[in-house]
Amino acid sequence: MASEREAWDTLMDQHHYLGFRVIVGESLRYVAFLGERPVALIGWGAAAFKSRHRDAWIGWEAHLKWRRLCFIANNVRFLILPDVHIQNLASQILGQNLRRLSADWEAAYGHPILIAETFVDTSRFRGTCYKAAGFLPLGETRGFRRNGGKYYLHGQPKTILVRPLRPDACQLLADQFSNPTLFKEEGIMVDIRNLDIEGKGGLIEYLRLVPDHRKKRGIRHRAISILAVSVCAVLSGAKNYIAIAEWADRSSQSMLTKLWCPKSNKTGKRVPPSEPTIRRFLGEADAEAVDKMVDVWLERQAMREKDRVIAIDGKTLKASARKGERQVHLLSALLHHQQVVIAQVQVDAKSNEIPAVKLLLEPLDIQGAVVTADAMHTQNNTATFIVMEKKADYFFTVKDNQKTLNDDIKTLHMEAFPPSA
Repeated sequence: MASEREAWDTLMDQHHYLGFRVIVGESLRYVAFLGERPVALIGWGAAAFKSRHRDAWIGWEAHLKWRRLCFIANNVRFLILPDVHIQNLASQILGQNLRRLSADWEAAYGHPILIAETFVDTSRFRGTCYKAAGFLPLGETRGFRRNGGKYYLHGQPKTILVRPLRPDACQLLADQFSNPTLFKEEGIMVDIRNLDIEGKGGLIEYLRLVPDHRKKRGIRHRAISILAVSVCAVLSGAKNYIAIAEWADRSSQSMLTKLWCPKSNKTGKRVPPSEPTIRRFLGEADAEAVDKMVDVWLERQAMREKDRVIAIDGKTLKASARKGERQVHLLSALLHHQQVVIAQVQVDAKSNEIPAVKLLLEPLDIQGAVVTADAMHTQNNTATFIVMEKKADYFFTVKDNQKTLNDDIKTLHMEAFPPSA
């Protein structure tokens, strides 16, 4: 509530030795009570933009830090109210607050917190409560503050302390192949380490079937290598040629080996294709052949999942219309849990999505899967095709385009039936 926030701000400004103006970025304010008596205030905000000791401790690269700073929260204010004098209270409150911080942050902002940090002025405090709550001292700052994008020397170095909120916090923040569900804001689609790249049924096996359009003379990177790098980069969130090349440059030697990148004669290390090489090759490659092989490979990966759920959805491509023609409209099959497109077809300009469903699902092995779609696809022919021919199940929405069925459902008074256990 606004009134509670205003009261928190006022108390902090009155009693904290630094006063209070504002918390930068995403923030949470807490009040600790002893019974009905408020005894402490805690404020969390955005992580410090730069911290050499913290960054070295995490071990992340700059491109990851800019994207993942949001997973660190800074304890910008901690105040025990002046009339409260209880031994060990500060460390107990801090410990309890840390146990709920990540869940509260996710509820408020849609993502968890992996590390808590704070800066302690050791000329005034020893940081005892932080150390008792599990914080680790990493070193001292250089005595600068940041304001309006510029840094000013204030001459008061502070000790930075950090507290991981889960054991693998640093690994998650520093690993470019980290959990895609955790880092969904980065656009990561899947964790490619869980997919088959080499061996039977792997990505390399399917990409062998894509023809190389180049002349053999002067070729350094094989078509398989360029395609494998590009596919894995895109699945990891890359959205353009530069991002694909950057992803390849950051990849480990073991990953580059899996992707069949060549060795350098000078260093003996695997060398990924450059951005110009990727751009030239993909610009002339048979996109339809690549798309088909990747779809088959991804669909095979989905076969390993017990709870396969496939969504059918159509999208119109912006700025795709040629003169006198309508924009390109694609119908796609998407794995719900993995968030990966496993097949897509272009909808005929003179038709609609309904007859395109059969063309989309025909080549896929979806036996035992559940197919979901919006009300447009609630059609007898589509349902029969999915159940009888593809041996799958369906979950469709019913609206007024199927008026008789919709009326029949309404007469059942479904609200009278309890949800199934």
